[in-house]
Amino acid sequence: MQPKYKRILLKLSGEALAGEQKHGINAEVVAGVVDQIAKVHEMGVEIALVIGGGNFWRGRQGTNMDRATADCMGMLATVMNSLAMMDAIEKRGIPTRVQTALNMISVAEPYVLRKALRHFEKGRVVIIACGTGNPYCSTDTAAAQRACEIDADVLLMAKNVDGIYDSDPATNPKAKKYETLHFGDIVNKGLKAMDATAATMCMENNIPVLAFGLGEKDSILRAVCGEHIGTLISNK
Repeated sequence: MQPKYKRILLKLSGEALAGEQKHGINAEVVAGVVDQIAKVHEMGVEIALVIGGGNFWRGRQGTNMDRATADCMGMLATVMNSLAMMDAIEKRGIPTRVQTALNMISVAEPYVLRKALRHFEKGRVVIIACGTGNPYCSTDTAAAQRACEIDADVLLMAKNVDGIYDSDPATNPKAKKYETLHFGDIVNKGLKAMDATAATMCMENNIPVLAFGLGEKDSILRAVCGEHIGTLISNK
């Protein structure tokens, strides 16, 4: 298999990392992801990761907590996932760095674009945590922003659903899966697959987005090699 892309940003949802247990980190899911990351790394592809935190904390979780406070807690949840992923990747012999948008130098580097690019040159995987470092911004927006900053060839969004549907396939058995979408469709059709800010950012910078199911066999590897899986969102 030959890679289609030279540099990718892989967005992993926190819920997907939890697997069937629905909370925390599922070691088997992480191992499966790391196996694929290792194969992609061996191909010479430069890899950045942004990981959500929904397996530990998501929004206000039914409370009347201040939104900014709840979002900061979500950013910290992404750090736990990022450190766990770093540990698993490095156990495979692949050098990895975690960079954070919030300053926590005891556990990770601050996010600095030039340092991230230098890590790519050194063959390291870069995991970017804490979203954008600002409340009211989703990790989808953070993934889109970082993909633009590092000039990624594609934003890969690995979710717990195998693509983007016109309605929730968990509640509607007749939900239709989209093979391709234009970025404008995300807003015009009211689709919840990624937020409008992230879609607009990728549209303006012409970075295609591929949304696919993390649970499918070798889905990350297949996506990197250009196989048509999931739903492709682009300007075409």
